[in-house]
Amino acid sequence: MKIKSLGIITKRNSADVLHIGKELSLWFEKRGINTSLNQIDPEMDMLVILGGDGTLLHVADQASHYDIPVVGINLGNLGFLTEIAADEMYQALEALLAGKVDVEKRMMLKARILLGPEKIKSESAFALNEVVIVKGNTEQVIRLGCWADEEYITTYKADGLIISTPTGSTAYNLSAGGPIVQAELEAILVTPICPFMLESRPVLLSPHSKITSQLAGPVNDVKVIVDGRFVWKMGEQDTLVVETAAKPLQLISSPHKGYFDILRNKLNWGGQVSGCKLKHIQTS
Repeated sequence: MKIKSLGIITKRNSADVLHIGKELSLWFEKRGINTSLNQIDPEMDMLVILGGDGTLLHVADQASHYDIPVVGINLGNLGFLTEIAADEMYQALEALLAGKVDVEKRMMLKARILLGPEKIKSESAFALNEVVIVKGNTEQVIRLGCWADEEYITTYKADGLIISTPTGSTAYNLSAGGPIVQAELEAILVTPICPFMLESRPVLLSPHSKITSQLAGPVNDVKVIVDGRFVWKMGEQDTLVVETAAKPLQLISSPHKGYFDILRNKLNWGGQVSGCKLKHIQTS
């Protein structure tokens, strides 16, 4: 990967992270690389994200649209997407500049809402993690009809519905009891939030499916949240449509950690056990 110019995106409203961003900008410029702070230009070769997963999610739409690879430095809390730890930042970036890098293509979702009986199309919103239909009132349970390519799946009676990518399987989907799906797979997960009936289970669908959902009955204060951002209010006459976006996000993975290394660390799988060697297997 030849890098001539890049953008450094810092966590919002954090003077400390902004200071680190300025230091990192000088570090790149000493290596002959032009940098811009908190700006995205279509001609950039890479984006460096300083913060947590929320900071990366904020720019995923633009980065995928312009085909700009993204690398995340975790200066936040959890960091499933911002894989590189702060104390390994310069080491990892040196490896990246030396060409020792893997770029993963992470599928994204495109969502739009068809408003009212006239089905007026909204502008599209894009998600790296998930599109969520959620109730705003704790006293009500909502009923959501769900279809895949116009084939009826079921009507969920629940607190809401999560439509997520494999990347988002470790986000809200995981908290709602959905499965973990290896991030580079292409699939769409549909997971009810606190379903009224225990037999209402998550489903894993083809990435070519178009997911449609409608409210089955009158209800107040239902929202559509896209990667943590409130985007639309949803009424009984509205239809939400979610499908795979045309362009994936190009995510530069950590040169020092694999996908399951990160999962074990973030989810504390196996307690403090750091690894287990595979015993030799005789295959013939």
